[in-house]
Amino acid sequence: MQTSIYKQFWKYTIPTVAAMLVNGLYQVVDGIFIGRYVGADGLAGINVAWPVIGSILGIGMLVGVGTGALVSIRQGEGDNAGAKQVLTTGLLLLLVLMPIVAGGLFLFADDFLRWQGAEGRVYELGLQYLHILIGACVFTLGSIAMPFLLRNDDSPNLATMLMVVGAVVNIVMDYIMIALWGWELTGAAVATAIAQAVVTALGLAYFFSSRANLRLKISEFKLKLAAVPQIFAIGTSSFFMYAYGSMMVALHNSLFTQYGDVLIIGAYAILGYIVTVYYLTVEGVANGMQPLVSFNHGARNQDNIRKLLKVAMTTSILIGVGFVVLLNLFPREFVSVFNSSDNQLIENTVLGIRLHLFALFLDGFLVVAGAYYQAINKGSKAMFVTVGNMLVQLPFLYIMPKLFGVAGIWIAYPLSNIALSAVVIFMLLKDIRRYQAPQTEQAIA
Repeated sequence: MQTSIYKQFWKYTIPTVAAMLVNGLYQVVDGIFIGRYVGADGLAGINVAWPVIGSILGIGMLVGVGTGALVSIRQGEGDNAGAKQVLTTGLLLLLVLMPIVAGGLFLFADDFLRWQGAEGRVYELGLQYLHILIGACVFTLGSIAMPFLLRNDDSPNLATMLMVVGAVVNIVMDYIMIALWGWELTGAAVATAIAQAVVTALGLAYFFSSRANLRLKISEFKLKLAAVPQIFAIGTSSFFMYAYGSMMVALHNSLFTQYGDVLIIGAYAILGYIVTVYYLTVEGVANGMQPLVSFNHGARNQDNIRKLLKVAMTTSILIGVGFVVLLNLFPREFVSVFNSSDNQLIENTVLGIRLHLFALFLDGFLVVAGAYYQAINKGSKAMFVTVGNMLVQLPFLYIMPKLFGVAGIWIAYPLSNIALSAVVIFMLLKDIRRYQAPQTEQAIA
């Protein structure tokens, strides 16, 4: 049984990590083309636009993770009809949310860019990017949710292939629109929107095909209102993870403008692209673990849940430690992928790597902890992990820049991660012991 659960974990996790990394090429490839063909202003422009796009991704994650986990729980309980009702409700939610999200973001996009200190060319470039992707937000929502839904339908390899197709489309469109046509951030946004539309359409087509375990028909599409609060309860922490990330990017941008200049925002953008590779890896590990933990939670198998949590935690932390070591050994090599000609931009980014990312592996720990609580339907604890990260970071971001200027902004993030991780470790160990106790008593009886 032990070998079996570990084999299942890797069966889900390897293609899920691959899918997440491929999906990350949407962001990273944009950054490479923008850094090389538009420069520091372009990187700063996309970074001030990112918090708005991050909020759209967060809503897609909310629906995708909440629906996927609930589908797995229903299947673990042997309720396939209920699982199908949850799936159709999740898909309809994406359509219902689209006009609300697009309208709200369109109204406040200008003010949000200016709040971060964007002006002149940086403001214009950020607005180029936003106007396209806000209009295409239904595809952004769909493209982030579909891989979760396919994986929870026991098709992790197909989910990976779906993301590969989307990434290839994105890379080709980026080259044509940014490098050849010189469309700057408008080209980056159009390329991303086209790729996301392809992913959404293919993912939806899968659920109407014979390959789907939960095959759907148009006549079955009914919004089951009772499932909506459950989807939101499980998926809300995923939304807050993106909302927290978006808010932190916006706050950092504002502080860098206040204490430094646009060039530092460009350096911060490069750091964001570099660490995206690690974030997506650990999200892949967490999301590969999630359906198995949800299923075993539904089947009341605590022993398997404990093994899954242990292997996911170990994997995420070890990869994080390796990533930090590589970044510190070869910082300029990583930065030069995005820009190799602007020496000031490179120096600012290397300083950011040294000060901002030394505790990066703790992000892996926190992502897996949050996913674990989501998977066992403990949405409030999952939200504590996510919202706690933001609340702990705020006082550091208030105090450290006043003491150390730009260096204080860089170092606030790792210090807050250390503080929150200490609390979450205590909470997690306490919960594991509590869940373990009834099973031990049952085994003795």
